[in-house]
This record gives sequence, C-alpha cells and structure tokens, in this order.
Amino acid sequence: MVSSSHEAMHRIFQEYPGLFSRVSEVLGVEIGPPASATVMPTDLTENRPLERRVDTLLRIDMEDDRSYLLAIEAQGKKDPDKPASWMYYLSYLQAKYKLPPMLLVVCQDRATAEWATRPFTVGHPQLPVLTLQALVAGPHNMPVITDVAEARKDLALATLAAITHAGDPDIGAILKTLSTALRDVPETIADPIVELTAQGLGNRPAAQQWRNLVAVDLSFYKSSLSEEIRDEGRADGIARSILLLLAQAGIDVPDEARERITGCTDLDALSRWLLRAPTATSVEDVFSEK
Repeated sequence: MVSSSHEAMHRIFQEYPGLFSRVSEVLGVEIGPPASATVMPTDLTENRPLERRVDTLLRIDMEDDRSYLLAIEAQGKKDPDKPASWMYYLSYLQAKYKLPPMLLVVCQDRATAEWATRPFTVGHPQLPVLTLQALVAGPHNMPVITDVAEARKDLALATLAAITHAGDPDIGAILKTLSTALRDVPETIADPIVELTAQGLGNRPAAQQWRNLVAVDLSFYKSSLSEEIRDEGRADGIARSILLLLAQAGIDVPDEARERITGCTDLDALSRWLLRAPTATSVEDVFSEK
C-alpha cells in the first residue's frame, strides 16, 4: 500500500517542478532552472499484462531549447528488485519520447538513501551493458533548515528538506522554522505546503508536532488541515465537559464509554451528548437517541 509520505516525496515536484533545479544544486549537479515543465503520464505499461508505473514523471524544457525527462521515485526501503525496474523505466522513456531521462530517488532514511546512491549494473561483471546512477535526495544530503530567512528563500525546498528529515532528532526545530516561515505567506502558497508536509510526515510522531504548530503558529490560516485541527480542539473541549458533568452527577463512566466520548470527532454528536449530560441518570442516557 502506498503511504502518504511516499506520495508527498514525489508529488511535491508536481506542485513545484522548478524545485528539481535547486535540489540538483544541493546534490552537486547543476541542471539549471527550467523554462517550463509538464507533468507526464506515469503509466509505462506495454501491451502486456505486466504493469509498470513511475511515481512522478516531468518533462523539463530549458531556455536553450534542450529538454529532458525527470522520473521521480519515492523509496521507503531497500528493494533489490527496484534497480532493474528503474533501468526499465529509463530505457522505455528514452525509446518512447526520444529525450534523455534522469532519475531522482527521494528517501526518508539514511540507509535506503545510501543504498540508492550506489551504481547498479546489468550484464557480465567484467563487461556490464547498463549502469544506473540515480540522483538521491535524503537525510544524508538534504539541508537541515532551522533558519527562518533561509526557509523563506525557497519554501518548496524547505518543505522537501523537512519531509526527508522526518525521522531526524531535530525535526521539531525544522518544523518550527517552516511554520514560522509560513506566517506571512498568502494562503494560496501556504496551503499546498501545509498539506504536503502533513502528508510527508505520515504517521511518525513528527506529524502530531506539525499539527500542533499549524494550530498555534497558523491559527489565522484557513487550510483544511488547520480547520481539522481546530475541530479536534473543540471536540476535545466538549468531551471533557461531558465527562465533567457526568462526574458531578455521580454517574459512573465505564472505560468503553469514556473512550467513545473522548475519541469522538463528530461535533454534532458531541453537542447532542453535551445537551443530554445534565439530565442523564446513566451514561446510556447520554448516547440514547430516543
């Protein structure tokens, strides 16, 4: 199953195609800024039952009329079968579009990133016929951005850097820097960054840190994520009020019922329970729809 962090690691390049030129500089290969970029179909399946799809595929057109294809793969762990698939992708793209392809692999752990960095070969050990050398962005080489001014210079790069450092001990400072950098940014720019960061952090502990920062630092901001966080805050407050009223009435609340109340995120349901709590004689009265 494809995880949310997997999606964010390559989808950010669809949102910000020019990001690759800045990432390439970080990786020591200056590609230069694009004149334009086009999101291409990711289906590389031939007329056979074997299905092959690259995560993100961009056509990058340069100002000097040169063009190339950029295949972006999010890689969560070492996979001995993946290099052969990558070679297939690149060969197929060269043959189909007659444009030079490049491969960028985005990782969130150092071991996987270092594995993807090494060259992979196909053929006899003494005479390999194909050699794959990918560009790799991961926690081993992406910058740790904890300076607000630096983050503001390139919010897309700061976002990708935060995603690749999701497991870093300094992730709290990295996310705080990013949320602070977004304070004076128009919603149309901040919205995809807030959402991509949340998606990229997946189910790591840092994801809750980001949600808390969005709720506090960007409390003025009306993104779907910040609205969701504020709803969670309201739900938590109503749940505590219900339990307090029941406790004052001397009503025993079993663990199952307590979890049902505190785990509920439906504000309408919580409001109904809150209205019933003052006159309830048992916890079942709170939940009764009669």
